[in-house]
Amino acid sequence: MANTISIFDTTLRDGTQGEGISLSADDKIKIAQKLDLLGVHYIEGGNPGSNSKDIEFFQRAKSLKLNAKVTAFGSTRRKNSLAEQDSSLLRIVESGVPAATLVGKSWDFHVHTALQTTLEENLSMIYDSFAFLKRNDVEAIFDAEHFFDGYKHNPEYALSVLRKAQDAGADWIVLCDTNGGTLPTEVYEIVSRIRAELSAPLGIHTHNDCELAVANTLAAVQAGARQVQGTINGYGERCGNANLCSIIPNLQIKMNYRCVSDDQLQSLTKTARYISEIANVHMPVAQPYVGNAAFAHKGGIHVSAIMKDSKTYEHIQPELVGNKQRVLVSELAGQSNIISKAQELGLDVNSGNDKTKQIMERIKDLEHQGYQFEGADASLELLLRDAFGEMKEIFKLESLKMLVEKTNGCMNAEAIVKVNVDGQTIYTAAEGNGPVNALNNALRKALEPYYPSINDFHLSDYKVRVIDEKGATAGKVRVLIESTDFKTTWNTVGVSNNVIEASWEALVDSIRYALLSMNKINSAHEEPREQLGLINH
Repeated sequence: MANTISIFDTTLRDGTQGEGISLSADDKIKIAQKLDLLGVHYIEGGNPGSNSKDIEFFQRAKSLKLNAKVTAFGSTRRKNSLAEQDSSLLRIVESGVPAATLVGKSWDFHVHTALQTTLEENLSMIYDSFAFLKRNDVEAIFDAEHFFDGYKHNPEYALSVLRKAQDAGADWIVLCDTNGGTLPTEVYEIVSRIRAELSAPLGIHTHNDCELAVANTLAAVQAGARQVQGTINGYGERCGNANLCSIIPNLQIKMNYRCVSDDQLQSLTKTARYISEIANVHMPVAQPYVGNAAFAHKGGIHVSAIMKDSKTYEHIQPELVGNKQRVLVSELAGQSNIISKAQELGLDVNSGNDKTKQIMERIKDLEHQGYQFEGADASLELLLRDAFGEMKEIFKLESLKMLVEKTNGCMNAEAIVKVNVDGQTIYTAAEGNGPVNALNNALRKALEPYYPSINDFHLSDYKVRVIDEKGATAGKVRVLIESTDFKTTWNTVGVSNNVIEASWEALVDSIRYALLSMNKINSAHEEPREQLGLINH
């Protein structure tokens, strides 16, 4: 179909060249399976034989039943040699992949400076390499490195490079903006010219050094490119590659091209967040389409409008890409924010309810003290439920004591807590590698006999922010705790001049929210969700 775009994902190869990203063979297998479910057409796994991880990946990938084509990466043969004797090309063929991408020079400056060979030899290197792949029944994709810079400098030679690859049987000719410095208008003009000169289908591979990788990709598609190369979340060298999480929905929703099925498109947000977790890279909250704030609304006027019709402040329905609308409640909130959030929780509230005004004033007062609920939805839900009388106190702290000791060069912490559960006083102590860890262990130890489901989740992140910098070590701090049950995550907040007290507040909120939301009744003492509750801050 003329309006079908082939999606070439290079997260496992080009994406791993980004700073701070390192994937094991297990990581690559997991990501490849997730990418296949998303519906990408090519999954570039790396360079077979270049390192042990890639060798293992390609060996294990043979047993995966993927719809996508696992693709190997390499370069054209070495200068003044034979393709049949080139170790890199031989490894690609031996890996058994159905498709391979070879990178070759298309900028005469690079031929002379990087390869240190003649323009004629570079053409021979390209022809011989692609002819070798085709003789071995491998789908061949030519990544014309630095093409746009090369074309602007010497258009005749850059075009001759593409023709050589085409003559040798290359199935795709991919134009690369390797330095990421080309503008969308230039991309459109150049791709249009090349489209008229070649019969082989074109692809586009852009980098984000000018924050234009997505725009350049869309411009290339409008000019006739039918394969787009990029990475999930835009991972890649320097400023990254073109972000497929923006490209795919832009092409499919905005420009009426077909990239993946509608059901697969709805898995985009989940895929992006899954891969960010595997890569251990924090996902930008404001990332378009798939970010946590992509469809978040904070201003009271905005919220009031989206409650009438979401199109007033949302360019698409979030569900199309598997995301969801969020209403943030903060000191900027109006009654609409409170009403929307409460209705989301199933609370009976309207603008004429006095409790709504009281809650709004309460939230503003807490945020003035340093609380930040837009980043702590779990604490906000508990606050709202408490205000509407939906909470039952499930335990109450009577006292806690912290002991921190350094012996033999090791710092150890011990927490002693006394809590009251169902009228019974429980006194427990636990050690940890730090005060918060010790507090967490002690509280869980006290609650576990009453709420066994407390073992089904854990703390996944802990952040401390000094609110009053002038106060130095005596300044007020805000603690944010992220928790997970391996399916969902939730965030809680605590504020105090004492970091232990702030941590305790956030910790207590985390545990009580989990008991509230998990709705797991594993003992006679556990009560249904609507009866569980939390103490106020």
